[in-house]
Amino acid sequence: MKTLPDHLRYTTGQCRLGGLLLAVCHTGICAILLGDDDQTLIADLQKRFPDARLERDDAELASDMQTLLQYVDHPVGELHLQLPLSAFGSVFQQQVWAELAKVAAGQTVSYTELARLIGRPSAMRAVAGACAANPLAILVPCHRVLRSDGGISGYRWGVERKEQLIDLERRLIAAS
Repeated sequence: MKTLPDHLRYTTGQCRLGGLLLAVCHTGICAILLGDDDQTLIADLQKRFPDARLERDDAELASDMQTLLQYVDHPVGELHLQLPLSAFGSVFQQQVWAELAKVAAGQTVSYTELARLIGRPSAMRAVAGACAANPLAILVPCHRVLRSDGGISGYRWGVERKEQLIDLERRLIAAS
């Protein structure tokens, strides 16, 4: 696991799902978080990176934030950010997130199927934990993971947001 950074730059914005926070470190984009307000988002970021000094940087991050805001409104197709993604997590979490990134917009996968895809068929609970720890909302699409019965279960940023994202993706795919 990579050592957590000691300095993060961030910016916030508003999207159809509420607040959006983008944070970067020396290796790239390390957090994209959803929330209800800036204070909640900043607190979530500080909790994920407890020893990091946080610095607001709206000007330098404006282009990537604008790209993200547009993607949240239309989460299909390619996303072209200026900075690379640089998620911090365990080897297991990285495996789960990499497999999740392969799930196409408008599609879903179950926790059981995701565990099988990473070669750990009995690790459904650990997969759910990795989804809950996901630091890159929407880009690592943990909202596309459902229960085995197809039902919507928990989502780090709220079940209502998960339902909205799944519905939006399916409508966009159907319309294209």
